[in-house]
Amino acid sequence: MNKGLGVLLGVVAVILLIAVSLGSSYNNMVRLSENVDSKYSDISVQLKRRADLIPNLINTVKGYMAHEQKIIDSITEARTNLVNAKTVSEQAKANDDLTKALNSLNVIVENYPDLKSNTNFIQLQDELAGTENRIATSRKDYNDAVKDYNSTIKSFPKNIIAGMFGFTEKDYFEISNTDKEVPNVSFD
Repeated sequence: MNKGLGVLLGVVAVILLIAVSLGSSYNNMVRLSENVDSKYSDISVQLKRRADLIPNLINTVKGYMAHEQKIIDSITEARTNLVNAKTVSEQAKANDDLTKALNSLNVIVENYPDLKSNTNFIQLQDELAGTENRIATSRKDYNDAVKDYNSTIKSFPKNIIAGMFGFTEKDYFEISNTDKEVPNVSFD
C-alpha cells in the first residue's frame, strides 16, 4: 500500500508541477500581451496629441500662405486618416502619410520669413517637435514590448502553450522607407 501511495503522490506531484508551469507561462504571456497593448495605447495618445496640434498649426499657417492649399489639404486628409485608423498597420501608414505632408509644409515655411518668426507658429512648431519625440519614444517602447512578447510565444515550449491558449504574434509599428530618407530642402 505504501508503494502505491508513493506512486500516486509522485504522479500528483508531476501533475501539480506541470499545472504550475503552465499557469506561470500563461500568466507571463498575458502580462507581456498587456504590456504590448499598454505601449500601443501610449503611441495612440501621442498620435492623437499630434493630430490635435495640427489644426492650430494649419490655421496659423493659412493666413500666410493661402495659395498653398494643396499642402494644407494633404495635411488635413492625412490627419483625418490618422484619427480614423483602427489597426497598428493602418495607424503606421497614416502616420507615414502625415509625416510626409508635414515635411512638405516645413519646406514651404522656409519661404515665409514672417511666418517663421510668428510667436504662435513657433510655439506650435515646438509642441509638434516635442510630440514627434514622444511618438518616436513610444514607438520604440511598443516595438520592444512586441519583440519580448513575440519571442516568448515563439520559444519552445511556450509556443505550445501559446497555441493552446490562442496567443498570436503582434505587429510592429514600422515606418516606411521614405520616412527613413532625409528630406531635401531646396531654395531654388
